[in-house]
Amino acid sequence: MHMQLMNNDRVVIFDRTDFGKSNLSLADGRCRNNSNELVIKYDCTAHSAEYNVLANTFRPLMVQTNVWCSSGSVSSDGRLIQTGGFNDGDRAVRIFRPCSECDWEEIQGGLKARRWYATNHILPDGRVIIIGGRRQFNYEFYPKSAPTDEVYSLPFLVQTNEANAENNLYPFVNLNVDGHLFIFANNRAILLDYVKNTVVRIYPEIPGGDPRSYPSTGSAVLLSLKSSNEAEVLICGGSPKGSFEQATTGKFIGALSTCGRIRIADKSPLWSMETMPLARVMGDMILLPNGNVLIINGASAGSAGWELGRDPVLNPVLYRPDNSVGSRFETLNPSTIPRMYHSTAILLRDGRVLVGGSNPHINYNFAKVLYPTELSLEAFSPPYLDSASTKFRPKIISPVSQAKLKYGQRLTIRFRVATALLKGETVFVTIVAPSFTTHSYSMNQRLVILGRGVAISVSPLLYEVQVTTPTSGIVAPPGYYMLFAVNHDIPSDGIWIHIQ
Repeated sequence: MHMQLMNNDRVVIFDRTDFGKSNLSLADGRCRNNSNELVIKYDCTAHSAEYNVLANTFRPLMVQTNVWCSSGSVSSDGRLIQTGGFNDGDRAVRIFRPCSECDWEEIQGGLKARRWYATNHILPDGRVIIIGGRRQFNYEFYPKSAPTDEVYSLPFLVQTNEANAENNLYPFVNLNVDGHLFIFANNRAILLDYVKNTVVRIYPEIPGGDPRSYPSTGSAVLLSLKSSNEAEVLICGGSPKGSFEQATTGKFIGALSTCGRIRIADKSPLWSMETMPLARVMGDMILLPNGNVLIINGASAGSAGWELGRDPVLNPVLYRPDNSVGSRFETLNPSTIPRMYHSTAILLRDGRVLVGGSNPHINYNFAKVLYPTELSLEAFSPPYLDSASTKFRPKIISPVSQAKLKYGQRLTIRFRVATALLKGETVFVTIVAPSFTTHSYSMNQRLVILGRGVAISVSPLLYEVQVTTPTSGIVAPPGYYMLFAVNHDIPSDGIWIHIQ
């Protein structure tokens, strides 16, 4: 499953088109008529949907070509730019605009190379870079305009490719604070100058040498950016070398319990290793508005792939990156629903995490199998949404949602709380880019701390704090962000802002 939150608080959801008919009919008598489809060429059911978070309703969408294992980014103007897939969809570009009646627009041949299991990232100039994919050791850009309509070789993806397993698909990609791209695949990483197509740094191999990329499928996140010259990546879980091959023979090796953390902007970066309370493969790592990381979904044995995962991990784990080593992890209350292969999770504007899917079979199997296909959505509420936190939770009064801001702009955040702040008490403000999440990786996920300061009392229980927006698109690429005020580590509901 693939999910993307849009700036109108609706979530675009989709999966492959070649499983056969879905349980959701297309509206108004519409049908897909695709002679290239592998299963049902004339299909009146939907393989994409839009979920309205605020109304708790959904509507069917029509995607024409196969979006299986594809990738995406939200453009600076708020459109979802969705790329690649399988079969007739592997070179397609699909665009979804956030409006109440919009549907998918498709551009056949919008990509130069086939993109299946690729990774996208929005760039400081608003373009999208599409990296890798099955048997694609290169990258390209979208939109196409000379001289960026070429395909650029990336030998690093050849070097990290393993026979019979690959273990370098859906590479982890993050925009560094120097404007270059940190790219992690298999068990190592590089820093790429994508403008000059030059590798400017080779990072040490992650200790232990085990693969973390699909299908060994750990997860990764760029930790919150506190300054314009520091950046840190956290990579957790995955499965040991050889797990995919063993799982195909019925032997399910225990997942990895380790996390590696590295300061990617340092001159001599080194990995720091930690141990999670629960081993996990196919987990999702989600940045929360207060800078903590939620680790959710996945299995404790096996590998990504059809029927290859075992022993679901039902307990989410919270990671507090600013705590001292040994006190960063907290195990949280469990779900009752296994979320295995093709499950996903994204942050919502109200601070909850939307979790959905789990389809560990080649077809839709809802019964008489070990882990049935799961089409439900559920919302996970992090600890900051406990009722005991209500008195500390800010409510942003201004600016209003959908505010248009510029880089380096001084901004006053005015908010209300139910309990008066103590003298000298600080509040901080964050912005979070909504991610495109699939296969245990949240593409374009980014959290920037705009500032931390003493809140000034305006009137009883009404306060304001001064912050400054990011200085450039290198710190925060242009586009829509959720802005949160955080008091006692408890975030407000977010508001949408647009930085350009």
